Amino acid sequence: MLRKSYDWVMNLAGSRHAPRYLAAVAFAEGLFFPIPPDVLLMPIVLARRDKAFRYAALCTLFSILGGSTGYAVGYFLHEFGTWLLSLSGHANAMEEFTKWYAQWGVLMIALPIPYKITAIASGVAHLSFPVFIGVSILVRGLRFSLLAGLIKVYGPPIQGFVERRLALVASGIAVLIVLVVVAIKVLG
Repeated sequence: MLRKSYDWVMNLAGSRHAPRYLAAVAFAEGLFFPIPPDVLLMPIVLARRDKAFRYAALCTLFSILGGSTGYAVGYFLHEFGTWLLSLSGHANAMEEFTKWYAQWGVLMIALPIPYKITAIASGVAHLSFPVFIGVSILVRGLRFSLLAGLIKVYGPPIQGFVERRLALVASGIAVLIVLVVVAIKVLG
């Protein structure tokens, strides 16, 4: 089953529709989707390393468009924004964001918290929209460009390792996700 899933994602990544899927996932992540676009960006760049930075730019653009939509939801539709966050398992995100925002200000956008929370809560907090966009472009653009660049340069050895040890890699990723969730629960 793991091999079939891997092959499906790699086939998707190599298809002519891959940029559309990447754009849709990047947009949705800024508003409600729980999976970051990096998960799709990596195999797409592996499939077409010659277009690595084009895909990073596409991912950045649509991520920020999704984040801007999330910002608007928070700014204009506070109750809907709160409900949307609760659907994704972040019911108390507004209160937490408000506390953190009072302490950290615009640096909140750069912190490794889900972008949908940052976007919607920035709208609720009435953070300056140009500041939100500027910091989002800087942080998201740097993140996706760095990831695409690393995959472009080191992609073949990484891909070979993943394909030879797929179960080990999947297990390692699962353990890492569990550790991050536990750390967030303990520290949060």
